[in-house]
Amino acid sequence: MSSNNVLVTGGIGYIGIHTCFTLLERGYNVYVLDSLINSSEKTLEIIKEYSKSLNSKGFKNIFKFYKGDIRNIKNIENVFSDALLNSKPIGGVIHFAGKKSVNESINFPMEYWETNLLGTINLIRVMNSYSCFNFIFSSSASVYGKNSISPIKEFERIEPINPYGNTKATIEKFLIDVFNSKPNSWRIILLRYFNPIGSHPSGLIGESPLEESTNIFPKICEVAIRENNAFKIYGNDWPTKDGTCIRDYIHIMDLVEGHICSYNHLLSHDPEINAFNLGTGKGTSVLELLSIFQEVNKCKIFYEYEQPRKGDVGVCFADNTKAKKIMNWYPKKSINEMCKDGWRWYKSNFKN
Repeated sequence: MSSNNVLVTGGIGYIGIHTCFTLLERGYNVYVLDSLINSSEKTLEIIKEYSKSLNSKGFKNIFKFYKGDIRNIKNIENVFSDALLNSKPIGGVIHFAGKKSVNESINFPMEYWETNLLGTINLIRVMNSYSCFNFIFSSSASVYGKNSISPIKEFERIEPINPYGNTKATIEKFLIDVFNSKPNSWRIILLRYFNPIGSHPSGLIGESPLEESTNIFPKICEVAIRENNAFKIYGNDWPTKDGTCIRDYIHIMDLVEGHICSYNHLLSHDPEINAFNLGTGKGTSVLELLSIFQEVNKCKIFYEYEQPRKGDVGVCFADNTKAKKIMNWYPKKSINEMCKDGWRWYKSNFKN
């Protein structure tokens, strides 16, 4: 059936590649559209080999990669038409493709609006023309404002404070309009992520952007590898117990499971649009994360304080009750496991 054929945009990126691994393991046919602007060719080769290894064990599912930018609608049309031509029409889309750095979005807002919003509009336009109405959108906790009180519920006011968050919030509004245009057809889920870290238990894949990452965990690993520089903590007078920012860190595999639960929910329910937080519901400060990382991985990390970055908030963690209740999704992995798994992959790939 067509619902077994899934297009994953940005499928070679950090969250995308982990999701593709799991989809293949669960027997889905996976089509990936990725520009490879900030993704690794090495990662692409790894998933190709992984797909072959699954097929050698009796799996009959398909993995097919298309290099292309979602800003060019022809790239998207090519995937859909090719899948249809091969009698494997795409039945659902998980949309990761886009730019995601808060700091970069402040300096280059036009690139963020063009990639994130225009790319999504192109994708929805093609989906509509092929009568593909199952859609999972990679949103972000950045849509919530700095005045939101943690744990944050889905009905909190949407008032982002940076261009990246603005693009995500605007796409959510656009998708509401899309749903209302065909409320008997569209099934849309908005997944508001908190802070994914860690890596696949196989050690085959992890977070490996081509551009310099602004995410906290790769920065910690980089300092731990080099052993001769200091990790930068932005601000030490936030309204928290130790003065450093508090975030909700979630293991990448728990986040992936949230996507699988979301897709199953879409297929088993009437048309709807709904938003869910994907986080552990627990806040961890930067200093606490550093302490756990050092204890679990038996290493020493030096740090220094810098001025807070524009667009940051002091405390942000999820209320995940809704996802638990409606989708039966429960994060299972601890912060210790996140640090252990993420470091295992990082040190084996970036030691030299």
